[in-house]
Amino acid sequence: MIVPYVWIGDFVRCHSVVKLLRAQAPERPVDIVSSTLCAPLAEYMPGIRQAIVIDLPRRRLGLPLQRQLTSRLRGKNYAQALVMSRKWKAALAPFLAGIPLRTGFAGEARFGLINDMRFSERKLPRMIDQMGALALPKDARLPAEWPLPELKVPADEVARWRAQRGLTAEGSPIVTLSPGAVGAGKAWPPGHYAALARALTEDGASVWVLGGPDETAIAKQIAGASGSHVHDLTSADLRNAILALAAADISVTNDSGLMHVAAAIGTPTIAIFGPTSPWHWKPLNPIAAILEPPGDEPARERARSEGNDAVRHRRTADVAVETVLAAVREILRKGR
Repeated sequence: MIVPYVWIGDFVRCHSVVKLLRAQAPERPVDIVSSTLCAPLAEYMPGIRQAIVIDLPRRRLGLPLQRQLTSRLRGKNYAQALVMSRKWKAALAPFLAGIPLRTGFAGEARFGLINDMRFSERKLPRMIDQMGALALPKDARLPAEWPLPELKVPADEVARWRAQRGLTAEGSPIVTLSPGAVGAGKAWPPGHYAALARALTEDGASVWVLGGPDETAIAKQIAGASGSHVHDLTSADLRNAILALAAADISVTNDSGLMHVAAAIGTPTIAIFGPTSPWHWKPLNPIAAILEPPGDEPARERARSEGNDAVRHRRTADVAVETVLAAVREILRKGR
């Protein structure tokens, strides 16, 4: 049983751990704890038996929900829990449920709650290295390459979704825009997205704007500035974004959860980075292009050792609309 981080991108990364576990013991079922938001992702991840859906609070213990999760875990014959987060409360339900082996990194005085304690988490530079290390024996050498996250979305489900949305008649290339991002400075400006959408619709493309409710206002701004071939598909249900990305010819996105979703589906993805390091935070999956502010090559090199501190000063706004447009046109010219 995996207790993952519940950010969308980290949840997608966790599929590498699922694939690693299944490769080690194909007969051993793997379940994952999930928020309501991330639960649709688990349905498209090969190798996951089931998602245990519960919305635990982020900044407080939430004891009634911890008891509910404990009750759901108890008696399920779990042999091991991999607890990704270093938070004390993340290990509470696996401990109370009596899961015999509880693996996690040292943090927040979890001795006892975690009985397979790992150390030196901070020496592992990337999130995937930290996650994957918990699925390996202690002191095991990390593999040169981790299994790639994968989202398998059935074509007939995509077709039904498009029919329900009235999006079946469009024969033009589909470009999705994902303007949302968590974290200061990671979002390419809405005005840049609007200018890109206008240029793409003039090229004959259909543009779908994706995200959650927080991105609806931006989507309406982009659509209002770009004409009838721009569709606001923002929704509280992540499944809509998953199906849209599976239907798309190309995805343009900030450094965000939907960047990881698009890459895991296999949709050609253009990722715009500013104050974050692509080496640390890009998807494991191959993506079509990483676009960064021009210049400052020394900072890019330092980022491998210093992390985001080396590039924190960069602005996504400095990635020109013309640069992104040229990348989209080139990828559409080459084909999927």
